Amino acid sequence: MGHARTHAVALLGLTGALVEVEADISGQLPGMILIGLPDTALSEAKQRVRAAAKNSGCSLTRNLLTINLSPAALPKHGSGFDLAIALACLAADGVVAPASVSSVVHIGELALDGRLRPTRGMLPAVLAASRAGYTTVMVPAGNADEAALVPGMRVIAVTSLRDAAIWHGAQLQPIPVDAMLLPVESVPDAEEPDLADVVGNDDAILALQIAAAGGHHVFMIGPPGAGKTMLAARLPGLLPDLDAEASLEVSSLRSLNGQRVGASLIVRPPLESPHHTATAAAMVGGGSGLIRPGAAARASHGVLFLDEAPEFQSAVLDALRQPLESGVITIHRANGTAQFPARFQLVMAANPCPCGQFGAADHDCTCPPSARRRYLARISGPLLDRIDIQLTVSRITAAHLRLAEAEPRVTSAMVRARVVDARATAAERLTGTPWSLNSHVPGPWLRGPHARLGGATTAPIDRALELGGITMRGYDRVLRLAWTIADLEGVSRPGAEQVGQALYLRKGRTS
Repeated sequence: MGHARTHAVALLGLTGALVEVEADISGQLPGMILIGLPDTALSEAKQRVRAAAKNSGCSLTRNLLTINLSPAALPKHGSGFDLAIALACLAADGVVAPASVSSVVHIGELALDGRLRPTRGMLPAVLAASRAGYTTVMVPAGNADEAALVPGMRVIAVTSLRDAAIWHGAQLQPIPVDAMLLPVESVPDAEEPDLADVVGNDDAILALQIAAAGGHHVFMIGPPGAGKTMLAARLPGLLPDLDAEASLEVSSLRSLNGQRVGASLIVRPPLESPHHTATAAAMVGGGSGLIRPGAAARASHGVLFLDEAPEFQSAVLDALRQPLESGVITIHRANGTAQFPARFQLVMAANPCPCGQFGAADHDCTCPPSARRRYLARISGPLLDRIDIQLTVSRITAAHLRLAEAEPRVTSAMVRARVVDARATAAERLTGTPWSLNSHVPGPWLRGPHARLGGATTAPIDRALELGGITMRGYDRVLRLAWTIADLEGVSRPGAEQVGQALYLRKGRTS
């Protein structure tokens, strides 16, 4: 009778915890017992492991096998424990070397014929193993490129349980097996659209540049055909490449979502555009068992675009209020709490009324004033108060089109260079603080001795605050915008002109 142990990884959100997988052979009666708070998919590992071992030429013992997943109180989900369970059982029976198995973290799902299926969330799982001090991990060949993205980790890629057992010392002859690919088809990266495609709407183009430079949220209101969706789709192209930490988070979220990451980390900011029928769980994440990231989490370090924002359920929109402030989504379930990053830029677009023609010069609006108010009131005041830039986008006329075509257009590459310079200026000014973007700086710091502006400079927003035109949160957001405009223009501190422009961008929409 023998005993052996190895390790696997349990994911809760993006957080991974190392799990010790113990196998013990005892008694004379056949059977397999799996303990340690497994979910249904993990409980079914008993049948998968026994069939995979038999078809790999290394059948499990007929004596009673007890497999313990420790810590026992930690919830464990999914089928990624199959490889660790199988090798622990084989090590307890002496088929493979127990010392070899105990020094490696094993992650992967077994098919009944012994092949290894790629597993979702491989990148955050291997990252968790690395942070726990392990330097060697065995994964399915279909996940090898993704696992190799973790620095300092030795990755052993195997196509089958037979290959894994041979690597750990089993006396078997290798049998070539084709590697299995991810069961979820990957989505190809689309080419980023260029800002040069936008004709006219100079105010909106400038607002996008300011939003990109400072990481500010945007709300655009205008009739259908004004170009709101076209503008929003070009905001990610204005953002700089992701740094190493952000790239690792975005790639980990993509892996957790079941998309292929490939041999290199994702370096461009993502764009998520959920449909207006999305539920709160689809927006922020959830699930009764394994908690998956929602659109807001997948948009982290990128852009979350909500087209036809008033058509979203109010509860779905209001679920974004807390992530907009904290940059983190926390999902509580009875068996655990998962956290996802949520430092995204929110871009919302809306028609001015149900028919969409209010304010359009070429069409008459058929909506009464009460209907217009009710329509826009679907977006709550507290959510709108968190949006830095609020502007009206108008349709382009033929005269505007002829004028715009005669002028040189700004490209996304040109704007991105300006945005990189502006962000570098802000980061230098904020050296020694926890922030690097103007949109992240809290109000007390902006109004404190480090960044306080003179009374003559802030007079317009002081009056707006006194008259109730803006709230205290809105006051601070105007200051953030003013600093971003100053960074873009290359001036050391905002003046009255920058503060006035920021106030216009804050209050520039009509309803």
